Amino acid sequence: MLRAVFLSLTLLVAGWSQAQHHAQADSLPAQHAAVAGHAEEAEFNAGKLIMGHIGDEHGWHIAGDFSLPLPVIIYDTQRGLKVFSSSRFEHGHAAYDGYLLHDGRIHAVDAAGGVDEAASKNIWDISITKNVLTAFVVLTLVVLTFFAVAKGYRRRTGQAPKGLQSLLEPIILFVRDDVAKGAIGDKKYERFMPFLLTAFFFILFSNLLGLVPFFPGGANLTGNIAVTFTLAVIVLLIVTFNGNRHYWGHILAMPGVPPWVLIILTPVEILGMFLKPFVLMIRLFANIAAGHIIAMSFFSLIFVFGATSAAAGYGVSVVSLLFTIFMFFLEILVAFIQAYVFTFLSALYIGAAVEESHEHKESLV
Repeated sequence: MLRAVFLSLTLLVAGWSQAQHHAQADSLPAQHAAVAGHAEEAEFNAGKLIMGHIGDEHGWHIAGDFSLPLPVIIYDTQRGLKVFSSSRFEHGHAAYDGYLLHDGRIHAVDAAGGVDEAASKNIWDISITKNVLTAFVVLTLVVLTFFAVAKGYRRRTGQAPKGLQSLLEPIILFVRDDVAKGAIGDKKYERFMPFLLTAFFFILFSNLLGLVPFFPGGANLTGNIAVTFTLAVIVLLIVTFNGNRHYWGHILAMPGVPPWVLIILTPVEILGMFLKPFVLMIRLFANIAAGHIIAMSFFSLIFVFGATSAAAGYGVSVVSLLFTIFMFFLEILVAFIQAYVFTFLSALYIGAAVEESHEHKESLV
């Protein structure tokens, strides 16, 4: 609720300031139109800053005018594979080899230097973007962390955990005992533990790294709908391919239900198969993206109010800084909560797919 209230207030203030700006621009006399156009280009744009931060990029802004160029890899059905550095685009101000970076997307350029929409449809962009590089960084951190923990266990066999072991062991035991065993069962949880642990720590590390305000942090990885969509699809595939006869029987033809009711119930159950991972995707995406939007909105308020007067800018900066610090600690908590929620719900869906019927359990007893 706090996140929703802060997000609503900051967006309302940003929208109000933008409306005031347009109203002032409309009231300018005609002879000042050219001057107003240049002022509008130089004026701070809160929406552009926020959307640029939460979106993906073909380069990684470090500080000031310095950016880390990333590899651009595109496949053009007309011209074949093209590989070059994103620095060729000069931050979107120049075209290179018939291509132009515009609004975060690569477009084909016509003879006049404009965007060729028809030719742009032939482009498949598989570049190493900011989020892709962040994903590699997170995976590297996860692998190195657990190699270090495994090495510590080999060296200290039978001894109490120490250092990084003592930090991660309670989390691993929590995922095993309270998440996997509780949702899937004591007999079948082990085969799904690698996925559940990988998903938990990948999301957790991504969330925490996104809170770091300098390179290689600050990326909105789990706040990207494509990333959460991929995680949700993996959960759907695991549930689908591990579902037993009891699971599919309740989806396609629920026992004890009249046939005429199944005409309505079966499509609803099939739809529910896809709605469950869809909820996972939206929940993780919305919570992480909202946190980044709120943090950037607080910073934007400094410049929005500073455009009216220097005193207002300095006054709002104090409040914005305090709220940003508060939101930072709140986002640390949210990082753990969202990793837990995604893992727990995934375990619940997997547990429902592999659960045996009551008759089968009684026969085993």
